Amino acid sequence: MAIRSSVGEPGHPALARHAESRAENVQNRIADAITRFAGSMWFVYISAIWFALWIGLRVERYPFGLLTMIVSLEAIFLSTFVMISQNRADEKRQVLADNQWEIVQAEEAQNEQLIQLSTQILELTKAIHELTVAHAQGTGNAALPPEPPSGS
Repeated sequence: MAIRSSVGEPGHPALARHAESRAENVQNRIADAITRFAGSMWFVYISAIWFALWIGLRVERYPFGLLTMIVSLEAIFLSTFVMISQNRADEKRQVLADNQWEIVQAEEAQNEQLIQLSTQILELTKAIHELTVAHAQGTGNAALPPEPPSGS
């Protein structure tokens, strides 16, 4: 009876790195395994069979005080694992957000470089135009190239 995650391995490199770092901690691996099991249909089947056998075999008399205590403890632990799972999901979202922020910052820097290159190209184009006009006027050439559009 193998309990596998309903989702595959993370495809995003940042999530893969996060999963690897999470797997290094024994407590995280145990919490992940319990959460995986408690969130499966096997857990539901085993619990239903357990309760049915407990009541059917009359392990204790009604009102089932021990069973009630066991179920209460189970609920406490399961709610804790739900919160652990939510924290893990939040960590994954934060990893993705941080990675996206790094990408945005890199793109911003690249855009700044492209703007600087465009400005340099425009300045060089203007300088070439001025030299061409000056050269044409110096040689008496009447066919002058048109003015480049003025940029900003």
